[in-house]
Amino acid sequence: MSKVGIFFGTDTGSTRKIAKQIYSLLGDGVAAKPLNINRVDDAAIFDEYDCLILGTPTLGEGQLPGLSAECQEASWEEFMPNFDELDLSGKKVALFGLGDQVNYPDEFVDALGELYDCVVECGADVVGSWPLDGYEFSQSAAVLDDRFVGLVIDKDNQASRSDDRVATWVAQLKTELGL
Repeated sequence: MSKVGIFFGTDTGSTRKIAKQIYSLLGDGVAAKPLNINRVDDAAIFDEYDCLILGTPTLGEGQLPGLSAECQEASWEEFMPNFDELDLSGKKVALFGLGDQVNYPDEFVDALGELYDCVVECGADVVGSWPLDGYEFSQSAAVLDDRFVGLVIDKDNQASRSDDRVATWVAQLKTELGL
């Protein structure tokens, strides 16, 4: 069994690409292949892993992906009620989010903050915080103690920085998760 489960929500496929990149850098023996959250029928699948990596884009004005955000398929929005029944106590969870700091500077990666709130409420030990350096935005629900609650990617405006950010974050996770 893989130690790390990677789950993501997506609309355009960009979050899926980052999830696959994270998986590739962790390695097949460490992580399970990334799974779109809309393919998860039972949240108990989280129990199969020692650690979780959860990813989400932020859509529109700070929304999680889902049907009300005009996504073509269900996503995190529809999965959220499952968190009411989850106990993530003792489980390490790392988060990553995609957003657009130029067009949405007042709600930059807000969905990442919403996902963070849900896993913390379930008792998770969140790891993998990320520095604010190199980003320009006004507000974000994903900032805690002058850091992002997880890796932040802006493929719209800083695509050239994405690969380095992912590689640096995965190296950080390997240390924090003892992999």
